[in-house]
Amino acid sequence: MAMSLDRRRTGLVVGVAAAGLFVGVIAGFFAAHRMMSDMSRMPSSEDMKDHGMEGVSMKGMEGMRGMGDMKGMPMEEAMPTKGTESMPGMPDGSSGAVAVPAVARQLIGVRSVLVTHATQEEEIRTVGTVGYDERGFTHVTLKVSGWVRKVFVNSIGRPVRKGEPLFTVYSPDLLATQDEYLLAVKTQAQLAESPLDDAKANADALVAGARERLRLWDVTNSQIAALERRGQGNPVLTVYAPSSGIVLKRETVPGKYVEPGTTLYEIADLSSVWISADIYESEMAAVKVAQPASITFAAYPGETFSGKVAYVYPTLNTEARTVRVRVEFPNPELKLKPGMYGNVTLQTDAVRTLMVPKEAVLDTGLRQLVFMDLGQGRYEPISVKLGRRSQDSVEVLEGLKAGDRIVTSANFLLDAESKLASASSMQGMMGRIGMADWQMRGAHEGKMAMGEAGVSAPPGPSASPRGERAGEKGGMEGMEGMPGMK
Repeated sequence: MAMSLDRRRTGLVVGVAAAGLFVGVIAGFFAAHRMMSDMSRMPSSEDMKDHGMEGVSMKGMEGMRGMGDMKGMPMEEAMPTKGTESMPGMPDGSSGAVAVPAVARQLIGVRSVLVTHATQEEEIRTVGTVGYDERGFTHVTLKVSGWVRKVFVNSIGRPVRKGEPLFTVYSPDLLATQDEYLLAVKTQAQLAESPLDDAKANADALVAGARERLRLWDVTNSQIAALERRGQGNPVLTVYAPSSGIVLKRETVPGKYVEPGTTLYEIADLSSVWISADIYESEMAAVKVAQPASITFAAYPGETFSGKVAYVYPTLNTEARTVRVRVEFPNPELKLKPGMYGNVTLQTDAVRTLMVPKEAVLDTGLRQLVFMDLGQGRYEPISVKLGRRSQDSVEVLEGLKAGDRIVTSANFLLDAESKLASASSMQGMMGRIGMADWQMRGAHEGKMAMGEAGVSAPPGPSASPRGERAGEKGGMEGMEGMPGMK
């Protein structure tokens, strides 16, 4: 045991040391690369000579000691702007482009791909709950009062078929209506040979009225025909199932008195079910009626059930910011039980658009960036506008075009190097602005010296040109040490 522990500790120390060495090599390489980049931006001796900064003597510096504040000095007179425009190393803009040598690209694992058009089929994933198809609900009630005699379907959850007997009921009102119908049928037969048309019409109307009353009380045509053949009313009426389905509720007990409107059975057709799922507000525009959908359940691993979107509810859940979608699924084998939870996948319409891999996009919180591969190890961050997302890719609306090459790995390292390069470029630019300000101060002092030398000649039209030239020559003596002042 002791030896195994020592081996584990030794392996751990070696692994940590190797990881530290690898990180140190990468950090040192980037630091050296950044230092070389900063040194390359420093102006050379030839650049300084071009800008009149070489050979500045102490005598010329002494002429600058009496220089005052330049706040009131116009910049147009102090120094032309062309000098700053032509200064070497000045960046054209803060694009943040970086250059990475081949060795560094291999170390950090930079990979790039071409931007292409692709067919996007967005998948919206959510959780759904199985419910009843409300169109298949049936309530069994009576329209007459009476007493339950015999119950055939006596348990909840039992499947029933349409036309299957449920129970029998004794109703005095129903028995009286049967007797009325039989009497009307007998009278109609007696008046069939009567020469009085009015009498025959009245008999026909009585038969039709009594038959219709029985039908409104849910007496079937076969039961009415059996009543005519039998010629005698049946005190017990059998009630049949109006539809096929599963019994969800039963209120029939032998001997129970029931009144009109009392729900005795609830039957639900489970051959098709509704699944309710909630989608986010941002996904609402992509979901439409009749789109395909699928669902999986933990109870049936490896099995997928297919359906379609039947309805998108017009209201929004203000607390969760979601919209409810109803998906309809066939259920011929009754595997889907109301109340089950499942993982729903909605397939949106396929659109051919510009697509990039998800890992190529850097989200800063304020904008989305991708790094464009400019070739020869140069990379530039590009701001993009994104659209719909799929499982592995995202749509690009603005910022890229087909054929562009973008980076898909090591984006974070490139982003950090880009920020460092931008900061270094800004520091170099500020240093050159200070150097240009130094030149402007020297030019201003020379102008002040020339003004002091020619002060004896009063200004105005009467001033002699020779006095002006003499003053200029005297002022130039204080700047004889500055290069470029010939």
